[in-house]
Amino acid sequence: MILARVIGTVVATRKDPRLEGMKLLIVRPVDPQGKDQSGYLIAVDTVGAGVREKVLVVQGSSARMPAACQDRPVDAAIIGIVDSLQAEP
Repeated sequence: MILARVIGTVVATRKDPRLEGMKLLIVRPVDPQGKDQSGYLIAVDTVGAGVREKVLVVQGSSARMPAACQDRPVDAAIIGIVDSLQAEP
């Protein structure tokens, strides 16, 4: 699972028919303190996340577990919106 922040959306005029109607978001991994890490991912939104929200992202076969992603060509999926984070030192 990856902690990330939504930084934008993807608009695709042509895509696999199995992805029709699914929202694609650009996410950037962050550390527990909220600082940006390197890299970006394009993830299917299964929870209604919006720009600037912190989210939980899964990849690989775990990304195809949510009902909305089964039998679809998905490699990354947003499965949760993070309301708050508390890390023990």
